[in-house]
Amino acid sequence: MIRAYTIASGKGGTGKTTVTANLGAALAQHGRKTCIVDMDMGMANLALVLGLAEIPVTLHEVLAGEASIRDAIYEGPYGLKIVPSGLSLRGFQSADPERLKDVMRDLTERCDFLLLDAPAGISTDAVVPLTVADEVLLVVNPEIASLVDALKIKILTETIGGAIGGAIINRADGEKIDVNRKQIEKMLGVSVIDTIPEDANVRRAAAARTLVVVKSPGSGSSKAFRRIAASLAGFPVEEEPQEVQEGFIERLARALFRREP
Repeated sequence: MIRAYTIASGKGGTGKTTVTANLGAALAQHGRKTCIVDMDMGMANLALVLGLAEIPVTLHEVLAGEASIRDAIYEGPYGLKIVPSGLSLRGFQSADPERLKDVMRDLTERCDFLLLDAPAGISTDAVVPLTVADEVLLVVNPEIASLVDALKIKILTETIGGAIGGAIINRADGEKIDVNRKQIEKMLGVSVIDTIPEDANVRRAAAARTLVVVKSPGSGSSKAFRRIAASLAGFPVEEEPQEVQEGFIERLARALFRREP
């Protein structure tokens, strides 16, 4: 049976889109048919995170009635399916949110897991993703401001009949946090699913237009994404993969410039 999760945050900058993309890839890597959708139609950036360029059809065109959802599905790492939103304001203005119900119905027939990357904040566009998913997962940073905004999303979700599945703490630096895990659980009134550490590998992967679970599978953040995927899908966490091995060019350069003892 398909499970749909909306990944939400109270404010921008929490790393919500990065979490959505890497979590989706981790699920797909384990053979789960997974689709992620960029629901932030005004400030879309899921395509950028995944390195998709010159996309001819996006969710904007689908919601404008100009294309089928089949034409807006692209393939990512491990067979992950991606439905990006467009970057143009014209496309955003032409999109009809009322068509979202049909889009969601079509996508649920194509996958085991559906992850919706919701817009940050409590705008009208942000409400729809909170209502259509089985559960909403809150992405928070261990900072008071982030938690206060996430609490607003929790209250809004429960007010409109949605369900909160838990919180994911992102960019946790043990030496520079305002609040700890127990305090976050008490403040939000939900359980913390897992903690993703501050990890320079995430930035390196982003610079390479790829995902950290692909580029640095042995990193701390990648381990966390695999744990979260395992908790959602009910499969055991595998032993950590090895880091990408040294390539031929690196070995050749090392051999050519190696200093003799």
